[in-house]
Amino acid sequence: MTTWAHAWDQATGQDRARAAFAAAFGATPPAGVWSAPGRVNLIGEHTDYNGGLCLPVPLAHRTYAALRPRVDEVARMASSWDPTAVVSLELASVAPGTVDGWTAYVAGVAWSLRELGLEVPGFDVAIDSCVPVGAGLSSSAALECSVALALDAVHGLGQSREALTAACVRAENEIAGAPTGGMDQAAALRTIAGHALLLDCRDLSVRHVPFDPAAEGLALLVIDTRAEHALVDGQYAARRATCEEAAALLGVPTLRELTDAPGDAERALATLADGSPGADVRVRRVRHVLAEIERVKQFVALLDAGRLRDVGPLLDASHTSLRDDYEVSCRELDVAVEAARAAGALGARMTGGGFGGSAIALVEADAVDAVADAVDAAFRAQGLTPPAFVA
Repeated sequence: MTTWAHAWDQATGQDRARAAFAAAFGATPPAGVWSAPGRVNLIGEHTDYNGGLCLPVPLAHRTYAALRPRVDEVARMASSWDPTAVVSLELASVAPGTVDGWTAYVAGVAWSLRELGLEVPGFDVAIDSCVPVGAGLSSSAALECSVALALDAVHGLGQSREALTAACVRAENEIAGAPTGGMDQAAALRTIAGHALLLDCRDLSVRHVPFDPAAEGLALLVIDTRAEHALVDGQYAARRATCEEAAALLGVPTLRELTDAPGDAERALATLADGSPGADVRVRRVRHVLAEIERVKQFVALLDAGRLRDVGPLLDASHTSLRDDYEVSCRELDVAVEAARAAGALGARMTGGGFGGSAIALVEADAVDAVADAVDAAFRAQGLTPPAFVA
């Protein structure tokens, strides 16, 4: 029997966050409840920190932050998954390496805003979320961004969504210690319903591209493989470091510059294939990034032309590249993708940072349950923990 992770409606999420707040901090209510969504990246993986293009869409699943400002410098943090375990710290003590666990994403946002010279005193906050944790659906960015929206509102900071996005990226990089790019936070703060967000990570400009699978009789099935991933275990950082090393060897600020003129990508790959130590790995990593940026352009062109049904081969090619050249897939992701395709998906690929997490499959709307059942059966046949499906 397949397992589905359903989103809460806004009222339910807000009520749950308020209940968690009352359990942790007593009867005095919060100033309000703010929320931010998780995301699925349609295509454009590991391109954000290379100045490239990516195409996320927001999930209906959101993280909710009930927050009340304080007059001192103390931040007290609680969550629905352990409402009586309140973590308390002095904001002045927050610095890289001083906070760990989920509270690093909360305290890090306050730290980042204060680093901008903004006045952010203490606060009490309680968190609840229906964004699956460890599923590669950006639960950490949803947490950061819900808190950023809350702090901006209660303290009248007047920060734009772009500025809050940058503050949350810095919090994740420097306090939580995950060297991610800016896609997840941009997806949480700058997407709109019914659209994919074409994010140019070189200049942080965005374009909202209509994305409505239901209008074409399709659905985007999200498969949480339950192979939990973590972006702070060194593998993600290693991929980023290799790309930055390659860019330095090629004399460009980011790998994106190698996509600006015809022939640049081929010349760059030939230059990197010099037989030096690590050359093969550098070539494969760079080849994925450059090809993935091109796939984003092709995907958007198809959406603009009303041809969503034709994007399947791009999804398939993206997964192959992530599996073979970037080496961030895993057994569970490969099983999910292969089973979905065998069951009739138009295309499928892993989504997110990899090493676990989720896959997506573009399927006929009336075949969602059949494809989900086939993926579930494939996992059970191989002795894997059955996946969950996000709806």
